Amino acid sequence: MTSPELGSTLAPAKKRPKAGIIAMVVVLVAAFGWLMMGNLDKNVVFFLTPNELLAKGTEAIDVPVRLGGQVKAGTVTWDEKALDLRFDVVDTDGKGTIHVQSKGAPPQMFRDGMGVVCEGRFGADSVFQSTMLIIKHSNEYRAPKAGEKPQEMYKSLMKGSGS
Repeated sequence: MTSPELGSTLAPAKKRPKAGIIAMVVVLVAAFGWLMMGNLDKNVVFFLTPNELLAKGTEAIDVPVRLGGQVKAGTVTWDEKALDLRFDVVDTDGKGTIHVQSKGAPPQMFRDGMGVVCEGRFGADSVFQSTMLIIKHSNEYRAPKAGEKPQEMYKSLMKGSGS
């Protein structure tokens, strides 16, 4: 004698996806789609040459951008007390030139004629206000010789880079 309450076994319940998981997947897919559909341009920092930046005209004013080129020879001025660095960035063809102002100490190996990327904003006064400088340097490394000062090592690296 088995009673219906004791002898019956419950059938396993079918598992259903939870509404919360489905909603989360839909939101993630929608966000990814929104990013991929071109709204990145408002959040991406562009890399432009001086000619490209100047060609943008008023569209380029006060927009975060990276400006890349070479430091024009003879244009570097450095005020050590005010931590004010000014120089011109020129296209590799020598045609487009933009004046750059940067606050803070320049990178140790910064000099005329070297490749530079300046991150900042182009002002209505046609001066690029840089918040960060990235310089091209030699890809060679050598351990310092015994008693060698870092400044001496930088000079030998610059000579070896062909600049």
